[in-house]
Amino acid sequence: MKLILAEPFKTLWAGRDPFDAVEQLQGQVYRELEGRRTLRTEVNGKGYFVKIHRGIGWGEIFKNLSTAKLPVLGAGQEWRAIQRLHEVGVPTMTAVAYGERGSNPAAQHSFIVTEELAPTISLEDFSADWLANPPEPRLKRALIAEVARMTGTMHRAGVNHRDCYICHFLLHTAMPVTAKDLRLSLIDLHRAQVRESTPRRWRDKDLAGLYFSALGIGLTERDKLRFIRVYFQKPLREILRGEARLLAELQHKARRLLARKERYGDAL
Repeated sequence: MKLILAEPFKTLWAGRDPFDAVEQLQGQVYRELEGRRTLRTEVNGKGYFVKIHRGIGWGEIFKNLSTAKLPVLGAGQEWRAIQRLHEVGVPTMTAVAYGERGSNPAAQHSFIVTEELAPTISLEDFSADWLANPPEPRLKRALIAEVARMTGTMHRAGVNHRDCYICHFLLHTAMPVTAKDLRLSLIDLHRAQVRESTPRRWRDKDLAGLYFSALGIGLTERDKLRFIRVYFQKPLREILRGEARLLAELQHKARRLLARKERYGDAL
């Protein structure tokens, strides 16, 4: 069994079975599946997000593997990803409780509790009207550079997200957001993988997801070049030569996706 508790849960659950206690937490439920539950709760007026994993069964595990998908077996993946990102300076959630028990991966009971990041807005929502109302250029450049820095640092640290979209970058809004004063945090790491180094295949999948999720916000070619220069931390000419295959693949997939959107519209 693994158990790590920080305040307020160290005191709140003193003398109790934390695996029973976490199941009794009440709040707004965001996701309720057979093997996983996600909710927001409050303790002493402060918000927390709770993810409970109860095991998905061997049938679901084999189903995922048969379709070349890696199943999420518990909260451990998110816990490890959060710790690694903190180590390398990528702003993310703060975990205050983590538990895991059971050696059977199909029936393992685990949970993770993270502090709520508020007030924030996702980059997807923040940029939703950029086509009609373009942002101040310096702010856009600063946001692109920070997303590139965070993503590049994450990959160099051996972490790939597997859901790397702009909706999972939260912009903190407690203070006015400016090019010189902005703060982003990366969230939703329950599918993340942590290794010594990130395989190119998984790196490219993250970059593709990020690129596609930003297709409709009016980024220019110069914006894209700015991103890859910060992400790869190399001279632009060297990047264009060494990563030509990746860049061509992203452009090709983007054209296909845009063609499908034009053909099917909102049906996609």
